[in-house]
Amino acid sequence: MSASNSDSAEISKFTQMAEQWWDIEGLCKPLHIINPLRLEFITAQHTLPGQKVIDIGCGGGILTETLAKKGAQVTGIDKSNSLIKVAKKHAEENQFSIKYYHTDAESYAKNHSQSFDVVCCMELLEHVPNPNSLIKACSDLAKPGASIFFSTINRNPHAYLLAILGAEYFLKLLPRGTHDYKKFIRPSELASAARQANLILQKFQGIHYNPLTQHYALGKDIRINYLAAFKKRA
Repeated sequence: MSASNSDSAEISKFTQMAEQWWDIEGLCKPLHIINPLRLEFITAQHTLPGQKVIDIGCGGGILTETLAKKGAQVTGIDKSNSLIKVAKKHAEENQFSIKYYHTDAESYAKNHSQSFDVVCCMELLEHVPNPNSLIKACSDLAKPGASIFFSTINRNPHAYLLAILGAEYFLKLLPRGTHDYKKFIRPSELASAARQANLILQKFQGIHYNPLTQHYALGKDIRINYLAAFKKRA
C-alpha cells in the first residue's frame, strides 16, 4: 500500500490488536487457528527451505515465523509500525532471523523487483482501496517462475451471511467492523487482475469453519474464505 493505496482506518483497526497479536485466545485467535492451513496450502505448491520469501501485510508475524521455521529466508512488511514492533520483538524472543520493515508492497517493490521465490499476501486484499495495485506489486516482487499466494473472502450473499453476520455478530469470532462486504473479492476478479499482472492461476482452495465443532479445514468450496496460488510467467 502506497500513500494512494492505504486506508488509515484499516491500519488503525489492526494496530489496536497489536498487544493481543500473539494471544492464541485473544482477538487474533482465528488467525492462529487457520495459520497451519495457510502453511499447508503454501508448502503443497512450493518447497520452502532456502527460498527467499516475503510476507506482505505480515501483521505481528504469525505466518512469517512459520515460514521461517520451514527454512525459508523471510522478509515481513506491514503498514502498521506497532505490529512490526510486535513482530520484531517476538522474533527476537524466539531467535528467528526475520527481516521486518514498516512499509508497503508498492514502495518495497520499487527497490526489490524480482527478488523473491515466494510472495505471500494473506487477508490483505480486502483491506486496501486498490487491490489490483497490490496484486501488481506482488508480481513485481516475484522472480520469474516464483509462486504467489493470496487469501481473501469471496463476495456473495453466502459470504455476507457467514463471514460478516455470522463471524462478527453472532459467533463473535472477529471484532465487529473487521470486514467491509463491498471490499470482498470474487475469485474471477482476483484471477483477472492476476492475469493482467503476468500471473498464471495454479489453484483455488476454500477454508471452511464448522461452528458446531469449531474446526477449520481446507476444502473445495470457495464461496467464503479462499486461498489462491499463482505462478509468475517465466
